[in-house]
Amino acid sequence: MEKWCGFFGVILLVLNFLCFIGVKGQQVPCYFIFGDSLVDNGNNNQLNSLARADYLPYGIDFPNGPTGRFSNGKTTVDVIAELLGFDDYIPPYSTARGRQILQGVNYASAAAGIRQETGQQLGARISFSGQVSNYKNTVSQVVNLLGDEDTAANYLSKCIYSIGLGSNDYLNNYFMPALYSTSRQYTPEQYAEVLIQEYTRQLQNLYDYGARKFVLIGIGQIGCSPNELAQNSPDGRTCVERINSANRIFNNKLIGLVDQFNNANSDAKFIYINAYGIFQDITRNPAAYGFRVTNAGCCGVGRNNGQITCLPYQTPCQNRDEYLFWDAFHPGEHANVIIGRRSYRAQSSSDAYPIDISRLAQL
Repeated sequence: MEKWCGFFGVILLVLNFLCFIGVKGQQVPCYFIFGDSLVDNGNNNQLNSLARADYLPYGIDFPNGPTGRFSNGKTTVDVIAELLGFDDYIPPYSTARGRQILQGVNYASAAAGIRQETGQQLGARISFSGQVSNYKNTVSQVVNLLGDEDTAANYLSKCIYSIGLGSNDYLNNYFMPALYSTSRQYTPEQYAEVLIQEYTRQLQNLYDYGARKFVLIGIGQIGCSPNELAQNSPDGRTCVERINSANRIFNNKLIGLVDQFNNANSDAKFIYINAYGIFQDITRNPAAYGFRVTNAGCCGVGRNNGQITCLPYQTPCQNRDEYLFWDAFHPGEHANVIIGRRSYRAQSSSDAYPIDISRLAQL
């Protein structure tokens, strides 16, 4: 009998050790994601929308095939989730159920913007305010699962909140004057300010509902996407400066927002990820990162494969890792891995401000 007790004691120690390793491996209890098609992983699949990617060749290099990710494989937040030690990718809000939500939820929606009307020409989508509303529903479920509000608040305070919106407010709003009046109402400076004011409101909502570790992801170089190169670049290679200039104005205000919130909330930490700078770094020396084509999509239609996104069952390029862009708008998995890794652990001092995600996770 004593031998059996000793044996079970060893087994218990081993199990406890394995559990301890698991906890140590996962750096934060949960990861909540807000954004657009760059990080949507299925929330638009059931919507009456043109902004969907639940068909091949999307997901051609992803283990589960097409999921709604606008990539051939992983997105940046998938890479970050791996680096944070999660065993699985964060589930979309549309399918997340039960205790699964305790690991975090992805609320991102393709075509979504900071402004309510952004992307409306593409059909249904979940705007930033809609995503925050969905998060509030999740919080009430977390309270039920954990037993009370104090326990839930303590739990949520340790989680990471990633927010990456604004691209569509330029791509599918401001720089679409035939469909939207914003470019006639506002200068680029005024428009960025209007966006930041709404962004501020939603961040305050997230803070009021338990968020304490914020990752604000800047807008990339939209003027260098195959879509903009196809439409507005004389040679199909030179980036569209008036668009990139507007994007930089927004990003600078977003950095200011990080300082503003950090100064006002001693119990929270806000950081900025310089997606624009990381992207610029890649395009300045693409060969160093293994890229051969930086101005055209791996699949798509028309000049630069940039007129529209990949057609259903279209055959994409074979050398996918050599293409910076997967389609007219979205980077491929290879680029997403680089951006995700540099967001998690800054390669350059300009990649993240004031700290990177790996250090935020440790706070």
